[in-house]
Amino acid sequence: MPNLLLSLDTSSPICSVALHEVVAGRLLGQAELRLEKSHSTHLTVLIDQLIANAGYALADLAAVAVSDGPGSYTGLRIGAAAAKGLCFALDIPLLAVGTLPALAHQVAARTPRAQDWLYCPMLDARRQEVYTALYQADGQPLLVPTNLVLDADSLAEHLAHHSLLFFGSGAAKFQPLVATTAQAVFLADVQPSAVSTGELALGAYQRREFQDVAYYEPFYLKEVYTTTPKNNG
Repeated sequence: MPNLLLSLDTSSPICSVALHEVVAGRLLGQAELRLEKSHSTHLTVLIDQLIANAGYALADLAAVAVSDGPGSYTGLRIGAAAAKGLCFALDIPLLAVGTLPALAHQVAARTPRAQDWLYCPMLDARRQEVYTALYQADGQPLLVPTNLVLDADSLAEHLAHHSLLFFGSGAAKFQPLVATTAQAVFLADVQPSAVSTGELALGAYQRREFQDVAYYEPFYLKEVYTTTPKNNG
């Protein structure tokens, strides 16, 4: 009986895959490639190699989980297409895990006295804007995912009463604005990972929180704007 969960995270420049046992929740393996714009050419290779190196085959997959966003528009679409293709071909369920809660879970699971902090992942959304949210150690959201233009008063109400951990690709933009705030602590080099996606997806699998494979689209959070080249003729 298939007993493996394959997880994909392509929301950032890192192409990340992970393999968990569904029943025991044990991590069997993970692989990452930290190359810009590598998702379209390397994601399926990483998947095949990870499953083969763990001694299994695609037929052993019980479900596929994908990072739902927000994040890189192109990266999210590549991950969603790969996940949907596998689910269609193998007739298995699709799970979607938000990038921000997965990042918060990653940090909270490794933080001593985790309940003493609030967790604020920030993903770069260009200029002075970030995708962000705020979570308790148990994953309960205090601020749902939103796109936020940063200034010195951002999250001031929460900082007045709690100690916050900030992390992710957009956190460095906020750090100078709250440099004198003792309750704001910044962590470096916290990146989205398919391992955290998989850890949250295991619970979603048990709760049968499956996506409609045919109609699933990533959670981009805001519209992607494109421009039409000018006609110089």
